[in-house]
Amino acid sequence: MKRIGLFGGSFDPVHNGHVEAVKSFLNSGFIDEVWILLTPDPPHKSGQVLNRFEHRLEMLKLAFRSLNRVKISQIETELPKPSYTLRTIEHLKNRYPDHLFYLCLGEDSLQTFHQWYKYREIIGECSLIVVDRPGADHSEVAPEILEETIFVEHQPQDISSTEIRSKPGSRVKRKLPADVQAYIQKNNLYIELK
Repeated sequence: MKRIGLFGGSFDPVHNGHVEAVKSFLNSGFIDEVWILLTPDPPHKSGQVLNRFEHRLEMLKLAFRSLNRVKISQIETELPKPSYTLRTIEHLKNRYPDHLFYLCLGEDSLQTFHQWYKYREIIGECSLIVVDRPGADHSEVAPEILEETIFVEHQPQDISSTEIRSKPGSRVKRKLPADVQAYIQKNNLYIELK
């Protein structure tokens, strides 16, 4: 069976931390490919205004075009709203019965995983592969979640999409892939980064 890591998010914008996490997932030896699932409307960010899906998709393509074994997926645009992870995993397992899926997360997401929609059903469908992140502590994560979690070696990047959107200046721009930075400037996204 082909082993697929699913790495989802709003990626507004994608940054070097995402790229390095994907490299760590691929280097872990647990998976053959990473499928990046761009979420059109994340339910936990219902009050947040996101850049258009098309912009976020193009930035993902630019950020990962030099990496082998990475696929950018728009599958969640075909599924019912809101975009719950469980529905996506169930859909993919039905569509690709010869694949084995893992859910790829940063350790910050692991800390709040118990708040996800039907999280117990998610870990019943697939194991989690988690990369470390600065300041994250999984000591309070429920044992039932940790039992289904594989931690992989990773050199964490102290960066978030929120930081990029809210803090102007060259220090933040350096945390973006060069092609993504150029796309942002060309399309007048995140005006404070210009």
